[in-house]
Order: sequence, then structure tokens, then C-alpha cells
Amino acid sequence: MKITASEVNKLRQATGAGMMDCKKALVEAEGDFDKAVEGLRKKGQKVAANRADRDSSEGAVLAKVNDDKTKGIIVSLNCETDFVAKNDSYLSLATALTDLALDCDSLEGFLASEFQGMTVAEKLTEQTGVIGEKIEIGGFEILTAPFVGSYIHAGNKIATLVGLSSAIDNASEVSKNVAMQAAAMNPIALNEEGVDASVIEKEIEIAKDQLRQEGKPEAMLDNIAKGKIKRFFKDNTLVNQDYIKDNKISVAAYVKSAGNAEVTAFARVALV
Repeated sequence: MKITASEVNKLRQATGAGMMDCKKALVEAEGDFDKAVEGLRKKGQKVAANRADRDSSEGAVLAKVNDDKTKGIIVSLNCETDFVAKNDSYLSLATALTDLALDCDSLEGFLASEFQGMTVAEKLTEQTGVIGEKIEIGGFEILTAPFVGSYIHAGNKIATLVGLSSAIDNASEVSKNVAMQAAAMNPIALNEEGVDASVIEKEIEIAKDQLRQEGKPEAMLDNIAKGKIKRFFKDNTLVNQDYIKDNKISVAAYVKSAGNAEVTAFARVALV
């Protein structure tokens, strides 16, 4: 049967598939639009199954904050190649999904949300067939606080969120500066209390082994190791790190001086 250009374009707009794929799907569905959409989904399922073991380490990591500045979301839409990740249509999809995620409270709820006539999970499968690469959500973070700021590093490879204890006058600038710090310095926790005990124990043992190799007496190891752990906290916890724009003060001191506020939480997602 004859398939018109307008029918092909309608399917293309609905699914993002290429013109030839849309025409083929419509021909196979004998012009039935819904069957053509289903056909493209099934193609995506086949491609997804064949590429399940592929590495999806490229993509786009985006962050968005609600109008009240009290909730932020990070979504990493992962694919296999940088070529796909930089495509305008791929970035548009990542942006639309991030907008939708802002209204969700969990990754599970997000994947089950309605998106363009199907669930998000189904859309990812469909786009796997359309693009021909493994497409999946590689990272998903939600952060709430009295004030939430965000930062997306150039190239959409890293995104961060920072929560402040109050919406001080210059909260947007302060939270963005701290979010940039988190993106650049990759802290493992907000503060000392957030560092897992196993990590601390491992660092103590590493420090003691180094001291033994230096010939330090066994009786002195505990006290010297404690000093090294303090340095570890300073280097690896966000509020204790030297502030990158003024290394004479800590991040905590910068935030307090900017408006008597504190950093309550942060989230960071990066392509590995």
C-alpha cells in the first residue's frame, strides 16, 4: 500500500526514528500507526537484548532545580559513543527526561512515568532501536533542602547539586560555587560523619604501613595516623576542603561568611 510522506513524518515525530525506518514500519503495519509504533518498540527490544553487555559510558548528565529552589534532580542518560551523546536530538531527549524526573520521587517511579505515550523505560528501549546503541539511565539523584543549587560542567559530563540550610540573599551564587567545587574536587562525603567506617579503617592501615616503612616506632603510629586521617578528611570531604576560589578558607567557612548558612547535602553524577 502507499504510505504518504505526512504519515511517515508523523511517526518520525512521535518516535524519533529515521525516515526509512518509519516508512518500513508503516509498510509492515499496513498503514496502522499504532502497530507501526509497536513494531519500532519490538525492534528496540531486539537491539537492547543484543547490546545488553555493551559499555554505556558516554552520554549526557543534566541537573535541574524546581522553581521554588527546594528540590533538584540529576539524570545521566547513557549511551555507547560520544558521537551519539553530542547529537542535538539525544540532548533534547535527555533534557525532556530530566524535566520529567523533577516531578518524581524515585528512580523506579521515574522509569514508570508516562512519556510520549509510553513509560520512560519503554522509551529507552525504543530509542535503543532508533539509535542502534544501548541507552539507559546511568545515574539518578534527588536532593531536597531549604535551598538547592546546581551546576553542569561543560560537555554535560558531570552534574552536581548542593543544598543550603537557608535561602540566603546570594544563595544562587553560593550554591553554584559550592556545586562547582563538588564537580571539580569529587569529595567522597559531605563531612567526617559521612565517611564510611571501612574507608577510615583502610586509610588508617595505609597510613600505619607508610609510617612503618619510614621506620617510625610502633608506639607512635596511632597518634601520627590520626593526624593523617584529619588531612584525609580535609582533602576528601566537601565542607572541609579548601575553597577553590580562595584556598585560605574552607568551603564551610566560605558559605558561612557569605550569609551565615551551611551546606546540608550534595549530589554528584559523572560519566566514568
